[in-house]
Amino acid sequence: MKRHPARRACRGLSRSRPRCWQCEALGVENTALVEQNERLLKENQRLVRENEAGRHEIARLRQSLSQAQRAAKRQAAPFSKGVPKVDPKRRGRKPGSQYGVRAHRTPPPHIDQTIDVPRPDRCPCGGQVVGDEIDAQYQTEIPVKAIHRRFHVHFGRCTNCGRRVQGRHPLQTSQALGAAAAQLGPQAQAMVATLKDEVGVSYGDIEKIFLRGWGISLTRGGAAQIVLRVGRRLDEPYRGILVVVRRSRVVYPDETGWKVAGLLQWMWVFVTRTVTGFVIRPSRGHDVPEQILGRDWSGTMVHDGWMPYDFFEQAWHQQCLGHIQRRCKVLLETASRGAVRYPRAVLQLTKDAFALRDRRDAGGLISPHGVSVARGRLDSRLERLLQWRLSHPANRRLSGHLAAHRDELLVFLKRRGIEATSWPADQAIRGPVANRKVFGGNRDPAGARALERIGSVVATCVKRRINVVDYLVRVLCAAPHLRAHVACHLLGVPRPP
Repeated sequence: MKRHPARRACRGLSRSRPRCWQCEALGVENTALVEQNERLLKENQRLVRENEAGRHEIARLRQSLSQAQRAAKRQAAPFSKGVPKVDPKRRGRKPGSQYGVRAHRTPPPHIDQTIDVPRPDRCPCGGQVVGDEIDAQYQTEIPVKAIHRRFHVHFGRCTNCGRRVQGRHPLQTSQALGAAAAQLGPQAQAMVATLKDEVGVSYGDIEKIFLRGWGISLTRGGAAQIVLRVGRRLDEPYRGILVVVRRSRVVYPDETGWKVAGLLQWMWVFVTRTVTGFVIRPSRGHDVPEQILGRDWSGTMVHDGWMPYDFFEQAWHQQCLGHIQRRCKVLLETASRGAVRYPRAVLQLTKDAFALRDRRDAGGLISPHGVSVARGRLDSRLERLLQWRLSHPANRRLSGHLAAHRDELLVFLKRRGIEATSWPADQAIRGPVANRKVFGGNRDPAGARALERIGSVVATCVKRRINVVDYLVRVLCAAPHLRAHVACHLLGVPRPP
């Protein structure tokens, strides 16, 4: 085999003399191969590390998924916080100067029954007891005996039109006689309505409560008819509540899934400073808030960022920072390495905004000029956050949401009287959401309409500090031609046309 002539020539050359051009080319090629090999080795090591981290992340996510799937199959079990601590802290408040006021039940304002408890003549040890001092003990008990009334209803005929005219007592809720003459009183009907649509008690449990608590026989169908009847009599105040919602300048809306006759619908809530209105509709789109508020409504709306609220172009919008904080915390649960920087920065921005609001509302801690300066710095920080180049998909989605609502994040620092979060709506809808787990929704549209009216009136009574049962009793006992006026007047809402 013949050798390359350049190789034979190069062998005879000394080290001081330069090599030929062919050997130089081979040396350059070898150097490039070495560099490429080192680069590939480093890339291989990086991929091995990423693969190992990915395997650990997959194992952790599989474990979390398995725990979530097991928890979903045992919803009746109590909530668990994990393995109990070996040395848990003592429950309750700590003793000392910062314990606070020790609460206790106060004596009743009036006494209906006084019972004398004489002292024994002998001590348990056998000794004689001397002296006779008196001390007081109070007890508040619920009545266990039902009140059974019988009304002797007098009636006659009108000499002019021949119509039957009968008397009416203030405790009567209906003029029905004959087969419908046996009825529950107004207190009992109000209790059934509040137990069902406020507390979330099922009709079967209402039947047990009335039978065991007061000895009153009540069927589930009878309880359902009472709820429907109360809902119909609250129609005028309910429509008056919606009128107040439309006229309000600040509204907190929210929505959640609901079932009517087994079909998916949506329960909407609209909370204002003085009233709360519930609406159940088959749509989750912008048509529902437009129907309640009007397309040209121009107040301030604090919401969770649901897209249909953006159709109110003339309104001021405040995005709920609580939802953004929860979104950042969810991202931090699964993010790793550099992906945690962006949600942490957004979370810190919201915390600083809350701190500035608290200083402003405390009074005297910061001047209006200082608030403006601090708000400008927060705006600059937000602008810089929106310019980050993000590779993590979830962080990009969060950044896109913030960019789309850039002018709706710090409105609460510019306009007093509005919240930074939609907590009023979240608190208002929490009761129906808890009740949904008990009875799952409504069996027919009539029950949904009754729930709208009773829920709205009860929530408005609580907001205005009106006794719910007393209000329902007065509405149920009002004469038919005066019922609408009495119901709206007592609730403080305008009577709808």
